[in-house]
Amino acid sequence: MELGLYTFGDVGRDPVTGAQVDPALRLRQLVEEIALADEVGLDVFGLGEHHRPDYAVSAPAVALAAAAGRTSRIKLSSAVTVLSSDDPIRVFQQFATLDNLTDGRAEIIAGRGSFIESFPLFGHDLEDYEDLFEEKLQLLMALNEGEVIRWPGSAHTHQIPGRGVYPRPVQERLPIWRAVGGSPQSVARAGALGLPMALAIIGGEPARFAPLFDLYRKSAAQAGHDPKSLKTSLNVHGFVADTSQQAADIIYPAQAEVMNRIGRERGWGPTNRAQFDAARSPNGAQFVGSPAELVDKILAMHEIFGFDRMLIQMAIGVYDHAQLMKAIELLGSRVAPELRRATA
Repeated sequence: MELGLYTFGDVGRDPVTGAQVDPALRLRQLVEEIALADEVGLDVFGLGEHHRPDYAVSAPAVALAAAAGRTSRIKLSSAVTVLSSDDPIRVFQQFATLDNLTDGRAEIIAGRGSFIESFPLFGHDLEDYEDLFEEKLQLLMALNEGEVIRWPGSAHTHQIPGRGVYPRPVQERLPIWRAVGGSPQSVARAGALGLPMALAIIGGEPARFAPLFDLYRKSAAQAGHDPKSLKTSLNVHGFVADTSQQAADIIYPAQAEVMNRIGRERGWGPTNRAQFDAARSPNGAQFVGSPAELVDKILAMHEIFGFDRMLIQMAIGVYDHAQLMKAIELLGSRVAPELRRATA
């Protein structure tokens, strides 16, 4: 099993200390986090694309490239690339460039994203939400197949009459994952296309999402793909500290600030500490606790889902960076080795 991290590069005010983190500082911190994750043996680090004032990462490939020279083995991925509002050719070129910089460690997690700011920003109509993604994903997959692309065009992509796209990646093909939420249609489509699937779970009981993994594998088999050859990832919120209480006390204020801010935009009710603590239970969606607790909970979920990768969003909201760096060290030195031993 692979274990890694992802973040959106949150900026703003620390709700506990009042300290302000601006994009320049946050991006420098990200480089340090990625370098440490590589040093302690984590497998993947992902950066999510957003176009909002509360996140520093609007260009994941650029930020990942800034850290590439500080790493030697960790895979560097978007998490996610908002493909619907981007140019698939430029996405491919950017991550192929990153693949060359890292000697074959770049990946793309393509999705629609959880916010819609990029659609009007880049001149796209939300009525085309589904078609934009599906058509551009097909083009991205075609670009990955060979040096010269012949593309007939579609409603939202232009015709390409046999042109080379450069640079080519070091890997034979860039790993392109499809990010999904709780939509059975998206899950089935990922399986039918034979793409690895990354399922995000940020609430409820994770075990209730297990049928989606079954649907994914069934859809892959029906389309002629070998389900055993297709990788899956579970992407969750979490944090680790020396003790369970420390982990909860550190991450809750920052995470609650983020979830309540987004909740006000979307009409959700406010969260509270009791709800958060309940979600830290063995059956809950918060992977927050001591190293031993995280190992037990991840292994329990692995029994249910059979996933190949777990990505944890520990850097959510703004809080003391030293505490985050300590958590990364614990995840790599005390959680990852136990998971590898248990799943070997």
